[in-house]
Amino acid sequence: MTAVPAPQVLRITVPGVPPSVNHQYVRRPTGGLALTREAREYRQTAREYAAVAARQQKWTLVPVGEQVIVRLWYYWPDRRRRDTQNNKLLFDALEGVIYEDDKDVLPQVMGVEVDRDHPRVEIEVERVREEAV
Repeated sequence: MTAVPAPQVLRITVPGVPPSVNHQYVRRPTGGLALTREAREYRQTAREYAAVAARQQKWTLVPVGEQVIVRLWYYWPDRRRRDTQNNKLLFDALEGVIYEDDKDVLPQVMGVEVDRDHPRVEIEVERVREEAV
């Protein structure tokens, strides 16, 4: 009987919370959309924290076609109403650091709480392994 390897899980904590979709994009004078400075800065922060976590936890980049479950816990700075389903900016930030393509992400919002002193997003990434038949 062969042992089944434990699922590989990566844990990342990104300080702050992503800007709302309304604050992520601005219209370019020439047409199209561009990220706001706030969105670019948050994306860069998330990439940096993810890279450090991946290095410390010996995470290897997930190739295209291999799915990952991404579980999210939001800790908002206040009780203002926010949408936890707008994760594109965060998933884009992890692309090329945690996985090659965010099309392979299976998102799960696990919880929402208020932490006025330390707003953040806690992320858990788990590789999806196909069971041997």
